[in-house]
Amino acid sequence: MTEDVNPGVPDPELPMLSPAQAARLRELAAPHLRDGTYGLRNLAQKCRQAPEEQWPALVEQHFANLRSAGTGGESREEILSGVHTRLLPQDSFTGDMLQAMRYTRRPAEGLVFAYALDQPSSVRILTDRDVERVGDEDALWDAAYDNLLRVPFTHEEIALEGRAVLQSVYGDSPFVASRALYLDQLHHQATGGSLPKAGALFVVPTRHLIAYHPLADGSVAEAINDLAKYGLGAYEDGPGSLSPRLYWWHKGRITCLTAIDEDTKTFSIEPPPELLTRLRTLVRLDEEGRLRGRAAAQAPVVAELLCIAGELTARLPEDPGALAATFPKLVELAHAHCAADPDAALADTWDAWATSVQLGSALFTGAEPQTCALGEDLERPLPAFPSNPPADARAWLDAFYIAVICRERGRIQRLRQVPLDLLKQDATADTYLLHWIDTLQTYFDHDRPMDDVVEKLLATIDASHGDAVTRAPVEYVNAIEYQPVALFHRFLARDHEKFAKALAEALKEHARYWGDSTAPRAQLALGPLALASLAHGQDFPVDTELPYLPKYLADGGRIEVIPG
Repeated sequence: MTEDVNPGVPDPELPMLSPAQAARLRELAAPHLRDGTYGLRNLAQKCRQAPEEQWPALVEQHFANLRSAGTGGESREEILSGVHTRLLPQDSFTGDMLQAMRYTRRPAEGLVFAYALDQPSSVRILTDRDVERVGDEDALWDAAYDNLLRVPFTHEEIALEGRAVLQSVYGDSPFVASRALYLDQLHHQATGGSLPKAGALFVVPTRHLIAYHPLADGSVAEAINDLAKYGLGAYEDGPGSLSPRLYWWHKGRITCLTAIDEDTKTFSIEPPPELLTRLRTLVRLDEEGRLRGRAAAQAPVVAELLCIAGELTARLPEDPGALAATFPKLVELAHAHCAADPDAALADTWDAWATSVQLGSALFTGAEPQTCALGEDLERPLPAFPSNPPADARAWLDAFYIAVICRERGRIQRLRQVPLDLLKQDATADTYLLHWIDTLQTYFDHDRPMDDVVEKLLATIDASHGDAVTRAPVEYVNAIEYQPVALFHRFLARDHEKFAKALAEALKEHARYWGDSTAPRAQLALGPLALASLAHGQDFPVDTELPYLPKYLADGGRIEVIPG
């Protein structure tokens, strides 16, 4: 056995082995190869996991399996019976192979799509001649697809530190990783659920393994680096290494996110602008408690939120700049009160709503010094705030909805005048959201004709469908953010019956989205509540006994004068 001069240094071409081990493997493989290193990565990974005295037998078996794959000649029926879609490592293709397999394509950097014939003791990649022998490309595609979807696998969830979860799919079949081509169907088969419309991040480090993270909430910020590291480690460990890269699956397309510096052999994650915006939006929405998920399942209770709100408001006289962080906590507190007080009948509940009104309007329009209440025995002096609105479209909507619910006409008018161009600077706001704000501002501008309102509402509706939503999760948009738009449509039409149906549907969507979550925003439907309050003031017959619709806010029975 060759002695390692420096056993801690990996072989440059087979880094899973030391230089001496790599030399030993090349020596054993030499009789079977025309090239001294070609095709040895998977074999090297197998050898690394076995004692060196077993290497000769492993090498013989490896090349015997390759020879048993044959060179073709199967009938059309035999090919269709055993063909599978297969992902292969791009660097495994030589010029001669590419010439013989011109039908192959590259779905993403580092991966090659091919057809492979599953045989009793080996797998053979089909050549152009095999494809021509089948004759019907559609039949070949369908057979490969159907056979791939029948490949068995095991599914597990891997909880990372923090709250991110990876979905792991693995199995003995060399075709398991190829199921990443149809990740939406794999996810449904593995979990019974659907992938988010934004897709998922995934790795296919070996042909036996897929690990992925659906783009559903802000935990992606924790998952992205962990998933990339996990994929790289599994790729190096093997056997059956496929790709060390991180990918994004979206609407059936695969995008590589890993950039590799070939000179330094360093890896970096470089999401395209579209994905980067989606990721930032997910993180922000999650931080604000707007999304369901594991974070929402661990939501704080009223006492905890009251303590946080008390500390934040106490800081405001010394640090008025903390208003942007304080307002969302008051909104959460107002929502959370409605878990124990679903009708909003108690004074403490009203205090939280009234303070939310004060802080929301102060955030966007400025305010004179005033006093706010967080409960019967907890009052806080508020300093004067300058008019310095942030570029935060959803915070503006929160402030506006709450002002409408609390019948604060003066504050509604001041909020209406916040420049739309400023809110357009919010990088997480989709176009439909800005159209919706424009619609509301136009409606409450009593000098504007109703035709302008209708025009802007139609623009909102058009921008909320299909591929137009590219930032926020479509599931969240449809269930939560779009519902007030649908209600406003019925409100403008003065159609009481259709408004009532739309309100009931909006609350069903709210319940479906949040499920049994205890998150503050799950306790009531803020946008529909604002539209119900608006409609009630216009003599619409609003059913105030509906869930997620606090009775004494919807009908105005709890409304009191709010300072400022």
